Amino acid sequence: MTTSPGTDGTPGPETGTGSGTGSGTKTGTRTPADTGTGGVIPAARPAPPRPAPTGPSPTPEASAAPEHPPPTDRFLARATLLTASLTVAAALLGLVRDQSLARLFGAGRDTDAFLIAWTVPEFATTLLIEDGLAFALIPAFSAAMARRARGAPGEPVRALVAGTLPRLTLAFTAVGALLALAAPRFVAVLAPGLPDPALAVDCTRITASCVLSFGLAGYASAALRAHHRFLAPAAIYVVHNVGVIAAMYALGGRWGVRSAAFGVAAGGCLMVAVQLPSLVRELRRRADGTRAVAVTVAPVPPLDVPLLATVLLFALCRQSQVLIERFLASGLPAGAISHLNYAQKVAQIPMTLSTMLCTVTFPVVARALADGDTERARGRVERDLALAARLVLLGTAGVVACAPQLIGLLFQRGAFTAGDTAATAGVMRVYALGLLGQTLTGVLVRSYFSAGRATWYPVAAMTAGIAATWGTGAWTAGSRGAAGIAAANAAGITLTAVLLLAGTGRRGVPLRTGSVLRGLGRPLRAAAVAVPAGGFAAGPPSSPLAGLVAGGATVTVVFLLLGGVPGARDHVPALRSLRTLIRRLAHVLFR
Repeated sequence: MTTSPGTDGTPGPETGTGSGTGSGTKTGTRTPADTGTGGVIPAARPAPPRPAPTGPSPTPEASAAPEHPPPTDRFLARATLLTASLTVAAALLGLVRDQSLARLFGAGRDTDAFLIAWTVPEFATTLLIEDGLAFALIPAFSAAMARRARGAPGEPVRALVAGTLPRLTLAFTAVGALLALAAPRFVAVLAPGLPDPALAVDCTRITASCVLSFGLAGYASAALRAHHRFLAPAAIYVVHNVGVIAAMYALGGRWGVRSAAFGVAAGGCLMVAVQLPSLVRELRRRADGTRAVAVTVAPVPPLDVPLLATVLLFALCRQSQVLIERFLASGLPAGAISHLNYAQKVAQIPMTLSTMLCTVTFPVVARALADGDTERARGRVERDLALAARLVLLGTAGVVACAPQLIGLLFQRGAFTAGDTAATAGVMRVYALGLLGQTLTGVLVRSYFSAGRATWYPVAAMTAGIAATWGTGAWTAGSRGAAGIAAANAAGITLTAVLLLAGTGRRGVPLRTGSVLRGLGRPLRAAAVAVPAGGFAAGPPSSPLAGLVAGGATVTVVFLLLGGVPGARDHVPALRSLRTLIRRLAHVLFR
């Protein structure tokens, strides 16, 4: 078998001519990536054609080719760039969505009511697409693929789908219907001080449908990522935001803010539709890339119930920070919930971008553990932590230094006033203090669940963080308002990150904690100096755009000069991909 070496010296995936149509033969093994046409990201050099087989035709079990070697750094960098490009596109569309919401409905009672209903898709995203269901399903699919590679009878991957998808679909449907029926109680508990609960109830009943659509989208996303296909899963937020924006402008005049809730429901259906062709195509193939033939499907145990319970409880606890924020903010003056929401959405962009690599590498870690290669899993998680922490600290410095310019440029138009800009910028600066904790939590929790075994420690760590969030928020909301609630959020998630890092040695991938902490020292110092320098540079220009450019450039230069990104040689492929992405964004934004 011919392989192409990765940048770290490990063998890369064997290349081939896979057409992505599921028919015909191949001259090599299909690379595990998705593209817009054939679903293949080419490797470094092509493999020579295989000679035609002789002798009797092999049985379906015997005809399966050996499983792909671990993905090379080159492949991971390309997959990260693909995911990054679509994630940035989704983030930009998310900003357009929030700008449209602010422009059409302002930051008052109507948007507060909709944002209560927005809690449903927020929770569904965390529980069913990103943190919750993915932590259970990706290791399960990785284990099924490992069994297939070892020559297990039947087709373990399709057996896993047959044993889990119908039950989960029934559960999603039941929960969504129950939420629609209980919408009045849901709104009363979540926001008892809301001035217009009827509008929030209507919006909640509409968004309840996304429990089913997001659940199916999350299932498809986990299956495709486990097979190292990233295009369709990364595109789901693009099509979702398109659905919300289109609904607001098409129906906002007649339905008001209810149009945004309808857009959430329609966007959920689009998330399923954009992944369905890739998922069906993947399940119809065997490991050698040819269209599957009729085989006996070996029974596969259903998902581990304790594992599913732990991952869903962790995700529920993490997302409950939003519930605490909105509960406490519902008693503050009108607009507080909206200011918190807009500040959080912008502040979390650096965190989202910094954890994109983990989205790509989580299936790699899960497969390494399924193969018993703990050392490879540890090295991958430690590299992810180092790169993600440095990127989020650079982004945090930019957010804190240029908060007024960012919010003014993005939102100050229509019904969103200068007062709303000042209030939101102040809250966002406080939120940003928790971005490192958010990022470390997102990376570290994957090391606990990547082995596909139940562990309650992450749930306990997140529970401690939630208790800190609640206690600090209840204490500071009255005196500090929305900024006090944001500070509570930052304190709670930072505590969770510290506890998760402290517990990795015995319960998760055995990380070298001392080395991880020492690696954070220099970028933290660089960010601390870059913030005042960037704020000073951003202040004089009267234009928000000019101030943002001046402040952002100053933050970046100071951060890099002070060694905010040491050890870049370990991340050359990912950094090259990031540089390419930044150039493309600059071309789009400033041409």
